[in-house]
Amino acid sequence: MSREFDVAVVGAGILGLAHAWAAARAGARVVLFERSPRAQGASIRNFGMVWPIGQWPRERYEIALRSRQRWLELSQSAGIWVEPCGSLHLAYADDELAVLEEFVAGKTHDCQLLSPAEAVSRYPAVEPNGLRAALYSATECCVDPRQAIAQLPAFLAERFGVQLHFGTTITRIEAPHLTAADGRRWQARHILVCSGSDFETLFPEVLATAGLRRCKLQMLRTAPQPDGWRIGSHIAGGLTLCHYAAFSTCPSLPALRQRFQQTMPRYLHFGIHVMASQNHLGEIVIGDSHEYDDDIDIFDKQEIDDLILAYLRRMLRLPNWDIAARWHGIYAKHPEAALFTAQPQSGVTVRVAPGGAGMTLAFGLADVWWEQSGIEP
Repeated sequence: MSREFDVAVVGAGILGLAHAWAAARAGARVVLFERSPRAQGASIRNFGMVWPIGQWPRERYEIALRSRQRWLELSQSAGIWVEPCGSLHLAYADDELAVLEEFVAGKTHDCQLLSPAEAVSRYPAVEPNGLRAALYSATECCVDPRQAIAQLPAFLAERFGVQLHFGTTITRIEAPHLTAADGRRWQARHILVCSGSDFETLFPEVLATAGLRRCKLQMLRTAPQPDGWRIGSHIAGGLTLCHYAAFSTCPSLPALRQRFQQTMPRYLHFGIHVMASQNHLGEIVIGDSHEYDDDIDIFDKQEIDDLILAYLRRMLRLPNWDIAARWHGIYAKHPEAALFTAQPQSGVTVRVAPGGAGMTLAFGLADVWWEQSGIEP
């Protein structure tokens, strides 16, 4: 097997896979390394939501839409399940409705406000009691992270000849060389490090001063719903309006946040905002919470799960509420940037911390990187 490449990518999570795909599509000789036998970090521990509706400023929104197109391309070329299901933000209080009305009036995203009758007619799983309105956006898609992250490497190898090295920990990079823990070496004209929340193995001196934070989220998944039963859309509620930057310019948002602080302090303490998606197996994926840095505990909190489920029951009617799986994930987040980028050596680029939006932004970010890289295959 060859040991010399145009591009080497360290990390086979969604960010590493996206960059490997962008380079390989352009004709570069690519090698991909992953320390685990299969990717098992944040890239498979999420909703599977491709979520343009939450992205802002405009440049980030455009990158999300570009990523969406790549996902739809993969559904055709790689057989990966992708459902363009759209999203619903449900308002059950007047202050939530005010934020939705301001958001639609701002015309920053392609979306529309549905009346309660329209929302329930189109999406019967929505809880009608107390519903004021629903914000509908058609741009969101659903994927199954477990399936997508497992299938993408084989697609890259078969279609583009990307050389895969799973179960291979790269412990030293001295460009143009990469060295694995077992002493094997490779050479690449450009090396990309997409190492997720691992701040210690490669270039720890760079990552230690980057201002990155680790975030832990807790999630749940139901057993499959009855055959043929579908939510029809991603579901989010009022708490989500306080989470995503897209809603941050709405004048009514501070008052909404203040109400949550007064009436739902435990939700804000754990950084909970409640969303649900349904995968191709019929399972409902539910979450999530956000605990940072020193607040991260190896033990999950039953209280968080209970709060999430209690809130979701106000918005959604499911035939089957049986919980089949519970887990947590940890991802890296930069306080400002959509992605942290550094160049610790000539020919080496570190790209980490899409901040929980990897499934939404990775393909677009990778496309932009390749276009600006100047690398010639």
